[in-house]
Amino acid sequence: MSSETRSARGRLWLIVWLCLAGSGLQGSIAADTLTAQTDQEAVPARPSTADAATDKVPQMRAAAVRFLELTQREDGSWTSSDAVGITGLVTASMLRSGRTADDPLVSRGLTFLTSRQRPDGGIHAVGSRHQNYETCIAVLALSEVHGDAKYAAVIRQAENFLRGLQWDEGEGIESADGAYGGAGYDSKQRPDMSNTQFLVEALRQAGVAEDDPAMQKALIFISRSQNLESRHNTLAFAAKVNDGGFIYTPARGGESKAGLTDNGGYRSYGSITYAGLKSLIFAGLNRDDERVQAATGWIRRNYTLDENPGMGQQGLYYYYHSFAKTMSALGEDEFEDADGERHHWKSELISKLNSLQQANGSWSNPADRWYEGDPNLVTAYCLLALSHCTASDKPSP
Repeated sequence: MSSETRSARGRLWLIVWLCLAGSGLQGSIAADTLTAQTDQEAVPARPSTADAATDKVPQMRAAAVRFLELTQREDGSWTSSDAVGITGLVTASMLRSGRTADDPLVSRGLTFLTSRQRPDGGIHAVGSRHQNYETCIAVLALSEVHGDAKYAAVIRQAENFLRGLQWDEGEGIESADGAYGGAGYDSKQRPDMSNTQFLVEALRQAGVAEDDPAMQKALIFISRSQNLESRHNTLAFAAKVNDGGFIYTPARGGESKAGLTDNGGYRSYGSITYAGLKSLIFAGLNRDDERVQAATGWIRRNYTLDENPGMGQQGLYYYYHSFAKTMSALGEDEFEDADGERHHWKSELISKLNSLQQANGSWSNPADRWYEGDPNLVTAYCLLALSHCTASDKPSP
């Protein structure tokens, strides 16, 4: 408070005091008011819960990056020279954690990724059976480097490769087939919702428009992966559960990693439902669409950070990664669950990840399914999730 302000307030209180002098009230009024004024000036405003959580992020990031600095291999990869997908995720997580393309750690990762591009545009290890997944992840990493024509050319070739992997008439199937529009690990493996979500994100980051035929074909597959009977999904399983959640794949009769319901339906589960909702949004649907509303309703009824709903601890960090991206895509700082409780999801996720981070800065999952026993992969998931929890949040990957 300035000396001029204090002086003005002093004159005002003198006038009030004189006016009340004969009433006997001046002592108690002045004392109470001056005490309240003193308390207000002396006690600083407490930071909000959200601010307190966000303040933890720099230290969490720094510890994670130090760990990943130690685990990068000489060729620029992480985990192994065949782990293109893991290297892409780690590299993207670095770029979204404040490192630049000129940073030696990031530069080596980018060089490794571009060195794995094949003549047909795919970015993957030799003989890989995860060509779609690895190429999509590489595109997401390279797209974090803006304004570099070298990487733009690599991305354009990769986009054309990915278009060729999508299941459509080129694979000899019709639009009524449950596999139509989806993407699998490569051109020969059954399409699934996990690979298709990465396809949609990679195409989006490559600049493909929502009304592009590839995106609209993907939307057909995504809609059929949802437990929602509608004109968009007339497959036999849709009506058996009909809760708005998502399953792993509608292709070849369908499958859910969470198993079957009592009536033979495919059980919806968390990580894939978040992936499905995000993909609906990225493919151009708005919040009024029945598919978006149904998926959001499922999330409201199953909101949690204690487990991957329907899967327990399996795939937990993939779930956190999908959770953060999807909540960011919804564009809400607070999310209301089915019981009416409002969640500041960013601060809740930060606090959860902070409680799980290990002393060496990494994260890993004791429930080692889908490679989540690999701390390089899981630490990348967590850094990417954190990137959606800060003020500098960017829309991808």
